[in-house]
Amino acid sequence: MTGGSGKSGDPRRVERLKAALRDNLKRRKAQVKARAQAAIKAAEHDSAGITPEIAPHKPKG
Repeated sequence: MTGGSGKSGDPRRVERLKAALRDNLKRRKAQVKARAQAAIKAAEHDSAGITPEIAPHKPKG
């Protein structure tokens, strides 16, 4: 390690950190998008074929 004082004055380090943050943000956005798509598909899927229009109503009481 170089004899730096721990400050972020090294331009190479700053650029590396910026790139890492951008990559992390892209990865997180992709994860959120994938989870949202999976949730939509799960909500649409009904293996029994029962849809809200034809589902029997629960008795009240």
